[in-house]
Amino acid sequence: MALQRVDNPPNPWSATAVEFIGPPPTARLEIYVDHTREILSRNDSPDIHFTWSVNPYRGCFHGCAYCYARPTHEYLSFGAGSDFERRIVVKPEAPALLEQAFQRRGWKGELVVFSGNTDCYQPLEANYRLTRACLAVCHRFRNPVGLITKAPLIERDVDLLAALARDAHCTVTISIPFADPAHARALEPSVPPPARRFETIRRLAEAGVPVGVNVAPLIPGLTDAQVGEILTRAREAGATWAGTVMLRLPGPVAEVFEQRLRHALPDRADRVLRRLAEVRGGQLNDPRFGSRLQGEGIYADAVLTLFRQTCRRLGFGRPPDAPAVSPFRRPGRGGQQLSLL
Repeated sequence: MALQRVDNPPNPWSATAVEFIGPPPTARLEIYVDHTREILSRNDSPDIHFTWSVNPYRGCFHGCAYCYARPTHEYLSFGAGSDFERRIVVKPEAPALLEQAFQRRGWKGELVVFSGNTDCYQPLEANYRLTRACLAVCHRFRNPVGLITKAPLIERDVDLLAALARDAHCTVTISIPFADPAHARALEPSVPPPARRFETIRRLAEAGVPVGVNVAPLIPGLTDAQVGEILTRAREAGATWAGTVMLRLPGPVAEVFEQRLRHALPDRADRVLRRLAEVRGGQLNDPRFGSRLQGEGIYADAVLTLFRQTCRRLGFGRPPDAPAVSPFRRPGRGGQQLSLL
């Protein structure tokens, strides 16, 4: 699938750079293999509610212009632009590594979230099935799980998710930052449209999987007017909790986002960037803990107040907490469950 190319901003970790004379070539999919020895990533950010995450892939085919994870691709000497979207790294040993981690004496069955720096159900998962295999490991060990995704591909695993919800703990959060399909296509070029994601919420809820919606990122000057519709449609589909995060553009993400915004939505670009600077103290990004996810100022306060009031009016609650005493246990030799692969 061809993609309108986005420049890769200068990579501070790379000693070389390429400039094209004339129009750049189409960005084509390239797959790389990562034989990593660890799969559990530890989070120490005070803004994030979970400690452990699993990323079966690096980079993401969805190509969301605002993705905060883009800078992590620079550590591989790739770019944060089109490289992040079409140079995808897979971790084939992820399920085996997760099982090894669960077998260690020090593992106590804490919540594991899929994923922190990629969408674990991006299109490659249809063939590689690494996320499903990792979830099967979690089910065998009854380890609590949380998932965040934009992809209807998660419906493929509804049997496994329902089993996890029954036997351990499982929550799914579907990210839907846009109600307007044209805006979604402009800034999330390879993600299924919002209507399809609302249907995913419905199918998960009907299967007994606890599901919520993430109106994130909230893009000031563009999606703030769509929040009410997103929350209403998600609630009607069966979502029982909702969250939001103000748009943040760390490092090279600001350049990628502005380039695609001006190309795809030129009539909205100046307004969005002006509003973003308003909630970020005059800049396009604020890296400070405590404010980086919420923004600050009168405009940010008004938008977040409206979000919270709408959630209360619609009857949204809190996501189910992981059990205080983890259901985690290591399978015995004679009593292992089916893998559900």
